[in-house]
Amino acid sequence: MANPNFGTFNRAGTVADQASFDVGLRAHMVRVYNYMASGLALSGIVAFGLFSSPELAGLFFQFQAGRLVGLNMLGWIAIFAPLGLLLLVSFRAAQMSLGAVQAAYWAVTALMGVSLSLLLFRYTGASVARTFFITAAAFGALSLYGYTTKRDLSAMGKFLFMGVIGLVIAGLVNMFMQSSMMQFMISAAGVLIFSGLIAYDTQKIKEQYSEAWGTDIIEKVAVFGALSLYLDFVNLFQFLMSFLGQSRD
Repeated sequence: MANPNFGTFNRAGTVADQASFDVGLRAHMVRVYNYMASGLALSGIVAFGLFSSPELAGLFFQFQAGRLVGLNMLGWIAIFAPLGLLLLVSFRAAQMSLGAVQAAYWAVTALMGVSLSLLLFRYTGASVARTFFITAAAFGALSLYGYTTKRDLSAMGKFLFMGVIGLVIAGLVNMFMQSSMMQFMISAAGVLIFSGLIAYDTQKIKEQYSEAWGTDIIEKVAVFGALSLYLDFVNLFQFLMSFLGQSRD
């Protein structure tokens, strides 16, 4: 799932009280991480629910002799629906109310649980859990770097966004080629790109807070920031599963 640029919000003023600003920034980052963790929890609940219930899984997936063989029509809709919601949010970020932004966030994270459930059907539970914790550790270190570094990562962000576009194109091409070598290269590039995006988006969230500080849109900015980091985490996790996941076969 690509990570769109959710835009910047208009600067409302300058920072007059650095101490107050710093306290507010820390509280803002806590809100962002809480939103993100809640989104991951919702995705995990949906994914585990589908994996545990053949009746629910049958709404989205096709099975033969108890084995998952593909998606049905509702499954394809659930897989691509988050992309449609992300595009809507990207283009209408400034016009959307806080309630609409929150509803879109919870809808995206719930629908992502459908695609994440495929990992549970494909890989052993132990390897999924192990890779999740590795991803969480990597995310923590990279996000901390993005928060504390004095280096401007904006130039790197433009390069990484181009890399995401390249990943999407390469993934579509490989759907027809079915090349294992190309899939390996896509996965390796995906790990590098989304690792970089975690640091970049964390720094971007700080900039967005600076622009929105003292306005009534700060909560909406927190949801957008959480959505960016959520997508970074999920994509990094999925690409790492390509290397660390142990097949159930």
